[in-house]
Amino acid sequence: MNGLPVTVLAVWVLCGLGWGVVLVGLRRGLHGPSRGPALFAHTLTPAAVVLLFSLVGFGSLYATIALAAEWWALILVTGLRPERLLATGGLGRLASWAAVTAAATVLAGHLIL
Repeated sequence: MNGLPVTVLAVWVLCGLGWGVVLVGLRRGLHGPSRGPALFAHTLTPAAVVLLFSLVGFGSLYATIALAAEWWALILVTGLRPERLLATGGLGRLASWAAVTAAATVLAGHLIL
């Protein structure tokens, strides 16, 4: 990793760990016909978001910061059970996830960039 700033590496690690924790939560908590599409969509999310940001003209660092903030906010709001976001939380939990994600993204963006 010659020449790569430590903060970028830390963002990648946090993003990867958050993705993994959400994946474990989805595998553990979802059952039935919704499990397959949810796991498939979660698996494609990192590549799709980085591709979208590159097509729009932003760098992948912005996408990685946003993804890390989303996944850790989801873990925080749902208590390690992502299926709670829609099953038992309703709009309140969804709104708090969006608010925590926005705050974490802005804070991390100011700290890193």
